[in-house]
Amino acid sequence: MDQIFSNISLLFEFPVVNISILLEGLMIGSLFALSAYGLALVWGVMNVKNLAQGDFVVAGGYVSWYFSGFGMNPLLGVPLAFVMMWGLGWVIYKTVISRVIERDLFTSLLATFGLAIMMAQLMNLMFGSDTQSIKLEYETLYFFDDFVSVPIAKLIGVIMALSLAAAVIYFMKTSRMGQAIRATAQDARAARVMGIDTEKIYAFTFSLNSAICGAAGAIIVMVWLIQPFYGITYSIRAFVIVTAAGLGNLPGVIAAGLGIGALEQYGAHIFGIGYQQAIAVLLLLFVLFIRLLQQRRSRQALQ
Repeated sequence: MDQIFSNISLLFEFPVVNISILLEGLMIGSLFALSAYGLALVWGVMNVKNLAQGDFVVAGGYVSWYFSGFGMNPLLGVPLAFVMMWGLGWVIYKTVISRVIERDLFTSLLATFGLAIMMAQLMNLMFGSDTQSIKLEYETLYFFDDFVSVPIAKLIGVIMALSLAAAVIYFMKTSRMGQAIRATAQDARAARVMGIDTEKIYAFTFSLNSAICGAAGAIIVMVWLIQPFYGITYSIRAFVIVTAAGLGNLPGVIAAGLGIGALEQYGAHIFGIGYQQAIAVLLLLFVLFIRLLQQRRSRQALQ
């Protein structure tokens, strides 16, 4: 307990520590938001809660890490992971997801949970259980008399994540496919009546989600670590963000991702890095509790 109070007092005695924590939180939060936006798409359009979301992120990281071993520039691993994970997402949709869209919630959860286990085990067999990362030969920027450090590699990762998010937003708002996806999300039956091939929309949406996760994983492996069984950590955070922001609320997804990233870094500073995952779980429980209270109030208002 004394250590916790000491860590808290450090935030007030040396305000510059807050800047370092916030920068780190915002950088990783941008990647949380990117993978969560893919989950929001699948959830909103197909009503499928993808428990394998984080495993798609890790798989994208392994794509970039594997090909970097052949001398490929790690920055090229982001578009490569995007393309390869798009193909994997399409295959998984045709073989698994298409069979559970019209089923009940339990069936979709069970199917994606099994998919998560299978992907983790396959990555473990193919790449081993050791943590992996790509070391980029970039310098580190220092500010405030070297108390705050910003690795250029992480800065590049954030820029790439924000650029991809902006490209997806532009695509969803301006393209015919983006309009069809939004129409299907609002009312799939009405979309079919209007001549939209919802089966094609579902396949495209799930493939896009897989590709977004793959790109996020390729960025993560450049600045953090990946391991076959790390998928659950990203899945939990994606569910927290989407539940807090709501489906279809892209600004909310981005804000929630950045906020959760910052909260986790503060929690890790105060309680220790070992409690970082527990903070994400507590946030999920807190968000679900708030949503439950909101639903009860809305029911009382209708009565």
